[in-house]
Amino acid sequence: MSAILFGSVTRLAELKWPFPFRALDRAEWASGDFVVAEVLPGPPTAEGFELPNGRTSAPHAGDLLVGAFARRFATLETTGSFEDIRADDRMTCMTGGGCFGAVTSKSRFTSPMISLVYRGHVLRDGVKLTMSQFVPEPPDRTFDLPVVLLVGTSMSSGKTFSGRVVVRLLKELGHTVVAAKLTGAGRWQDTLSFLDAGADFTFDFIDAGLPTTVVPEEEYRRAMSGLLARMADTRATVAVIEAGASPLEPYNGGTLVDMLEDHVAFTILAASDPYAVHGIQVGWGKTFDLVAGPAANTRAGVALVHELAGLPSLDLLDVDTHGSLRQRLERAVGARG
Repeated sequence: MSAILFGSVTRLAELKWPFPFRALDRAEWASGDFVVAEVLPGPPTAEGFELPNGRTSAPHAGDLLVGAFARRFATLETTGSFEDIRADDRMTCMTGGGCFGAVTSKSRFTSPMISLVYRGHVLRDGVKLTMSQFVPEPPDRTFDLPVVLLVGTSMSSGKTFSGRVVVRLLKELGHTVVAAKLTGAGRWQDTLSFLDAGADFTFDFIDAGLPTTVVPEEEYRRAMSGLLARMADTRATVAVIEAGASPLEPYNGGTLVDMLEDHVAFTILAASDPYAVHGIQVGWGKTFDLVAGPAANTRAGVALVHELAGLPSLDLLDVDTHGSLRQRLERAVGARG
């Protein structure tokens, strides 16, 4: 018997089966639409399908998946969009969380992805359902928290791991921590890992109604303004914010940094190698307080980062470096209690 599985991008809507769905004209399609797709036969996937509770499942051919139309532009994995779906309605689950679209290019090192065919849009009272319809009205709050910002030279450069370390150290300093991943492509595991590290509150761009942040800048700013107000309303004392991918990629990372600029107390750059540190300094025109990630995993890397970029580095995989980071964070945002 076929199953129906909901992707983590649907978690705000709390959809319950059964519900009506039908195919809509392409002129009505948009990013963030909730859609139903049937799993096609294909090779097993390594990533699986992430459910609203954060667990992963392994769908079978014939199962129905509920996710959202989206765009993705990942430098090390996949590019694609719902806008590239052809007349045969075939598409792919572009992220484990349920971002659906046709793949336009894929890294040779990326595992097989779940192949799908579009079966229709989720409807309520004859109207299509979208992620943005389930976003709460933001409070009348101004975001004024000190921010520890995590940016990267690319995806998979160590931002989320570094963020988990920062959360733990800020908790040791007595802070109430709100942690968030505010750019990237829909998958809940990274955000949940901040909760596991001790964050008191967590958010991501899904909470703003975006399946990915490959959207027009104006749309991103509107969505983030409301989400930042909700983050401020938690009464946290510090925010740890990750900008997924790289700020030079079309995920609006640079837009996010512009929105946060007056509040950033400390910036960590997670870098894939020392040359990437120099490259993003030149390409983006900004500097950083600390470099982490693979670029800092050896003494040779640390020395080359300093030579090329004049920046300090810490290998945060080594717990002996955490005392130094703790001191830096205490100087930047202070201690509580």
